[in-house]
Amino acid sequence: MTASSVLTRARPSANVAAGRPRRRLRPGRPIPFGAAIGPILLLAVWATGSAAGWIDPRTLSAPWTVVTTAGDLIADGRLQDNLAISARRAGLGLTIGTVIGTVLALLAGLSRWGEAILDGPIQIKRAIPALALLPLLVLWFGIGEQMKVITITLGVFVPVYIHTHNGLRTIDSRYVELGESLRLRRTAFIRRIVLPGALPGFLLGMRFAVVGAWLSLVVVEQINSTSGIGYMMELAREYGQTDVIIVGLVLYGLLGLLSDGAVRLAQRRALSWRRTLAD
Repeated sequence: MTASSVLTRARPSANVAAGRPRRRLRPGRPIPFGAAIGPILLLAVWATGSAAGWIDPRTLSAPWTVVTTAGDLIADGRLQDNLAISARRAGLGLTIGTVIGTVLALLAGLSRWGEAILDGPIQIKRAIPALALLPLLVLWFGIGEQMKVITITLGVFVPVYIHTHNGLRTIDSRYVELGESLRLRRTAFIRRIVLPGALPGFLLGMRFAVVGAWLSLVVVEQINSTSGIGYMMELAREYGQTDVIIVGLVLYGLLGLLSDGAVRLAQRRALSWRRTLAD
């Protein structure tokens, strides 16, 4: 049933119930700082369980212990150094993966031959987790920086490709016909119709990509690494330092949350012309 048919059927009943107050079907007004409510509640449960003795500190360190440990790591410079290395790896893999995914999506979305050649292998790669390729990547590229960046790139380019390609394929054909009527050149067609039409899909893909970059980083930094947040956590595991491990986990979570928030902000500003249920 289409949206127009729903509206057509709704008109008679709307006339009958003209005297009744209109029922609001929207989820309501946005809650100020609503994204922080869930993490704050989780932190409150964690703190309450630790203070009441319900949580064994050997299993999960208390929040105040984690804060103290983070302060010590910052004081001796370990946290900043490892964070800078991890951010560089994630940023490099994210950049390369985004470029590759976008270019491949344009090739597959604007050409039937491109789609026939590219889409099948990428869908196969989509079904194979990037982390499952780690043994092969270690054999090919060793355990250095190249392997780590390539693993992150593989975890990034697939969601960018999938959602950008879907955005291209769902562009209204009337816009394409308009471009043909105006005799737009290929470059003008891509700039004025293709890129704006694919932007919502691309930004959605970026939300998955930034999280994928951090998820891939967590794993590759625990494989014979000598630096990075994952290495710091792996070293802490050997010495039974639960508080240091929790610091790393919290840091990964914050990085993923901030990265996703940055993309959502860009999405909201770039697509401010759309009126959606979330508005």
